[in-house]
Amino acid sequence: MKRIIPIAAALSVALSGFGAEQNGVVPVGKNGKALNLGFEDGTLKDWTAVGQAFQKQPVRGDTVAPRRSDMKSDHEGDYWIGTYERFGDDVQGALTSVPFKVTHPYASFRVAGGESENTRVELVQAEDNKVFFKISGNGTENLRPVVVDLKQQAGKEIFIRVVDQQSGGWGHINFDDFRFYSAKPVFANAIDPVKQAADAAPPMDMVKFAGLSPEEAARDATVPEGFELKLFAGEPDVKQPISFAIDDRGRLWVAEAYTYPRREPEGQGKDRILIFEDTDGDGKFDKRTVFIENLNLVSGIEVGFGGVYVGAAPYFMFIPDRNHDDKPDGKPEILLDGFAYQDTHETLNTFTWGPDGWLYGCHGVFVQSNVGKPGSSDQERTRINAGVWRYHPTRHKFELFSEGTSNPWGVDFDANGQCFIEACVIPHLFHMIHSAHYERQAGQDFNPYVYDQIKTIADHVHYAGNKGPHAANGRSDAAGGGHAHAGMMVYQGGSWPEKYHGNLFMNNIHGQRINMDIPERQGSGFVGHHGKDFVNFNDAWSQIINLRYDQDGSVYMIDWYDKNQCHHNNVNGHDRSNGRIFKLVYNNEKYTPINLAEKSSPELVELLGKKNQFYPRHAQRILQERGADPAVHKALLGVIAGSKNEQERLNALWTLHVTGGLSDEAGLKLLKDRNEYIRAWTIQLLCEKEAPRPALLDAFAGLAANDPSPVVRLYLASAMQQTPPEKRWAVLTSLVKHQEDIKDHNLPLMYWYAAEASVGADPAKGVKLLAESKIPKVRELIARRIASGSKAVAAK
Repeated sequence: MKRIIPIAAALSVALSGFGAEQNGVVPVGKNGKALNLGFEDGTLKDWTAVGQAFQKQPVRGDTVAPRRSDMKSDHEGDYWIGTYERFGDDVQGALTSVPFKVTHPYASFRVAGGESENTRVELVQAEDNKVFFKISGNGTENLRPVVVDLKQQAGKEIFIRVVDQQSGGWGHINFDDFRFYSAKPVFANAIDPVKQAADAAPPMDMVKFAGLSPEEAARDATVPEGFELKLFAGEPDVKQPISFAIDDRGRLWVAEAYTYPRREPEGQGKDRILIFEDTDGDGKFDKRTVFIENLNLVSGIEVGFGGVYVGAAPYFMFIPDRNHDDKPDGKPEILLDGFAYQDTHETLNTFTWGPDGWLYGCHGVFVQSNVGKPGSSDQERTRINAGVWRYHPTRHKFELFSEGTSNPWGVDFDANGQCFIEACVIPHLFHMIHSAHYERQAGQDFNPYVYDQIKTIADHVHYAGNKGPHAANGRSDAAGGGHAHAGMMVYQGGSWPEKYHGNLFMNNIHGQRINMDIPERQGSGFVGHHGKDFVNFNDAWSQIINLRYDQDGSVYMIDWYDKNQCHHNNVNGHDRSNGRIFKLVYNNEKYTPINLAEKSSPELVELLGKKNQFYPRHAQRILQERGADPAVHKALLGVIAGSKNEQERLNALWTLHVTGGLSDEAGLKLLKDRNEYIRAWTIQLLCEKEAPRPALLDAFAGLAANDPSPVVRLYLASAMQQTPPEKRWAVLTSLVKHQEDIKDHNLPLMYWYAAEASVGADPAKGVKLLAESKIPKVRELIARRIASGSKAVAAK
């Protein structure tokens, strides 16, 4: 009778000789000697390499930490495999060990690098070449151990295969230190393969094209039905376009940024501004003028007031052309200095005229600017490192409009003058409110008593997975393309189908497409919903920087166009030979020649009622340039009083203000207007130059108590931050009693921002305000501010 050996005993026999080595055992080869599976002899002995990825391996020492402050190699011993470390992410190959016998029930090895299926480590059965275990990196350079159960392979031969079949971002694999164990080892930082598989990023995006000619790029883009993408200009006629404006003749002023990413020594700049004009209306330029050359690190431009405003850190400049001959009248005039450029892709950028007559721009979080007029003292300057700023063209005043976010490169205003920006890395969409504070990618708010910031209005992100924004680069096609954005346009051009009017359009840099978000009014602000992606360029090199609509409602887009999508300081890392300008036209919209500056003031007032907001915006700016005119003021007051077009009435209010015609007397009447945005904007405009006088404060207190609109209360909270702290109490006391505002996206924190300086200056009154408040967040932050013990009033 054949003796039956119990399974457990059989397994014990099969695994006889398995030791209990605490630190693991290196497998041995056929000669009984330890194999070079940790690379500690500094060679690829016992391995076979194919392809370039594993040439000049292994790597000695930590080569990660010197190039990345947030990661290190975490290798074992002296040597390890890191396919990026020698030749970067573009090379490919495979590294295969000699076969060896499984002599222990468990093994471990270290792995890191790209998350792709194409960057992986495989364990393979030698007898049939069957892969029985595989794992990719986890989007970091830090090598971490993974434990493998080898009981099913006991006594069999296996081999290791390290695979790098991926090029591009994170197209590399890190590997080190394969060992056997007699008992399942425990590591504090071990990778859980099951969890990693569940958390794995989506597959790599498949982009149809890369490196297209300008004509091919226009032809191969996917646009909605009824639209046509035309090539307005391409290399060699335009290169490196970084910012543009459309003037009141419908011409494009385009800044070319050859100096980026490093500012040149003074006087050696390479940037320039070009003027493009379509004189025959065929959708392509036929006149090109070089306006100015030898600028240095240009990042933003806008046209108006007899010249061109230019951002070129550390300067904000004005280049005069008051006779409009398309030639500078003289050297650039430095209006402001102190704009920092430690990170040259986060400098002042994306200028646009606001409805209130100020020039608005964006600023990134990783440059620490201290802005003021040349020669001004530190106390006279304004610090900024993230947010939206504005500059008044006639009063020459600079201020931080709202603080926070990350590195916005796009700002625009909707029909009611609400400000929207896009952002990168952090959530991508924000409704920017005067004197508000927003969540930040990095750093601290300048006011230490803010305590909490307003969050994104988006109910979605444009990147995939749950590992954060960067891990999804190149894998986010289904979500919208990725975390990085540039440009912002609130479409109000009037010629596209109505479903697009008022929607928010921004470029997705890694996704080579124009995202469309749909704002929905909610309380004092908005929720931004994910609309269908609008244009897909199907071209991995596409990098639209900004987009704007013209006098016909067609949209121009400037394309930086570069294989490299991310900022770095390598001056040779960008292709300087190309650039494009596209024009997106609906239903074959015809080109209209214009010259709005030739129109009379009454004719410009009539333009305020046009649906295409190109006309009211330019008409308002031209009237602002012409200055105060009693006849214009009378006409504007007539529009506000008599028009049934609410957009026209609001445009007239803004124009009345910028031309100096909005008095306190007129404002007090408008505070009772039927339109909540006219009431709200009247509050902001009356507080622009100076703190509100007693009659206005009394009216504001009445609105705070009784106005049904959360928008009006929002503007009151902003206005209080322009008011001396001791004069805010009546308005604050009424605002914080609005229990219906508890869940509003903006109001609890805006009420706190309005109250902070007052509470800090007079804690006793702060206690009374706390008792009056019906809003838990306001009560919480008042208590925290009082408990801080400091009476210092933050600078306003």
